[in-house]
Amino acid sequence: MNDSGDAWGFDTGAPWIAPYASSASRVAAKVTQGISVSEALTGESASIALAAGPLRFVPGDSAPPGEAYEAFIHRTASVPTRDNLHDFFNGLVWLHYPETKRRLNELQAAEIAQAGIGATRGPLRDALTLFDENGAVFIGPKPLWDALRARDWPSLFVKHRSLWREARLLVFGHALLEKLTAPRKAATAHVLIAPGEMTSNTLDDATIAASLQSAHLATKPFTPLPVLGVPGWCVQNENFSFYDDSEVFRPRRDAERSPT
Repeated sequence: MNDSGDAWGFDTGAPWIAPYASSASRVAAKVTQGISVSEALTGESASIALAAGPLRFVPGDSAPPGEAYEAFIHRTASVPTRDNLHDFFNGLVWLHYPETKRRLNELQAAEIAQAGIGATRGPLRDALTLFDENGAVFIGPKPLWDALRARDWPSLFVKHRSLWREARLLVFGHALLEKLTAPRKAATAHVLIAPGEMTSNTLDDATIAASLQSAHLATKPFTPLPVLGVPGWCVQNENFSFYDDSEVFRPRRDAERSPT
């Protein structure tokens, strides 16, 4: 365990973990003492309720054979949780954004109930999974949004760099949070383009949950963002040659259109 108090050696002071830092330290400290991840997370979730009852985290093999993961959560209010970083971060997102996670689960469960589990998820479930695993939410001035959607990286990160003081980026996807425990330049979030203006300055749970509308999500309304390009998120990006790497900061192809 390091000075951050975590069980796996990641930095709870990293900017992408900031929204989750207090719970991350507490839960990781319990895991270090020999408590399972599911037990440690359940100890933090007493005030969270789903339609089926109070939210609980249960061992990873708790769902009966043949029942889909999301369907099991919806039916039992229990989240199967393994003793690994991936599920640790999934639990942290549940603790801090329960309305958004509940909304994702309800939409997934409804699709499963209607169509069952097939070889492919379909466009809505694909989008829900993408956001859940790798999504992010961004608020900021219009010039930053315009540059992000155009993948105009010099404008986004250099020309309009000072505007990032007025912006916020929330890493929501738990798989992306896991990847960022060992940050690599190519780590890329899929930023949600909401159906209307994201006007909240706090990126609060209710606002994010309300933006998750089925018809809009089915269009895959996301745009990529290499997160280590964010000012203040990587010391190397203070040298603007950082952004010259075209394998990471790729221009939008002519055939690609930014979602509306």
